[in-house]
Amino acid sequence: MDRICSFFGHRDVFVDLRDKIENAAKIAISKYGVNTFYVGDRGEFDRQSVSAICSLKHEYPNIKLILVLPYFTNKLNTYKEYYQQQYDVIVIPSVLDDVHPKGAITRRNRWMVEQSSYIISYINRDHGGAYTAVSYAKKKKLPINNLGSFEI
Repeated sequence: MDRICSFFGHRDVFVDLRDKIENAAKIAISKYGVNTFYVGDRGEFDRQSVSAICSLKHEYPNIKLILVLPYFTNKLNTYKEYYQQQYDVIVIPSVLDDVHPKGAITRRNRWMVEQSSYIISYINRDHGGAYTAVSYAKKKKLPINNLGSFEI
């Protein structure tokens, strides 16, 4: 059975968090039994999370990295080799089939929280999609490791 950790963070990140993300992921693996990591594709925190998990795959070859998209984009075809190299699976949840693209990211984030048993975040302010997703995770009483300065 998959134990899932999802990443949520602000699009703009001006510091290198990869070591902190790796350490947080190691805690998720060892303490919470996480073996699958869900990540989006919307900003710098997501890119750093992908880099950290790819590095950890050498130490933990059984972990999976899954890209969860809110809708199909042509980038998947244009950069197919990149996506196949970086991710074990790419998912567009079926619950998003009838969701307008403007609401799809928020609904995708909610779906990710609902699948998760652990959250790693980078939240520095009380607004935005990442903040909303992590607030929802807090309501669901999920363990959250926030690498940002804002208290959730």
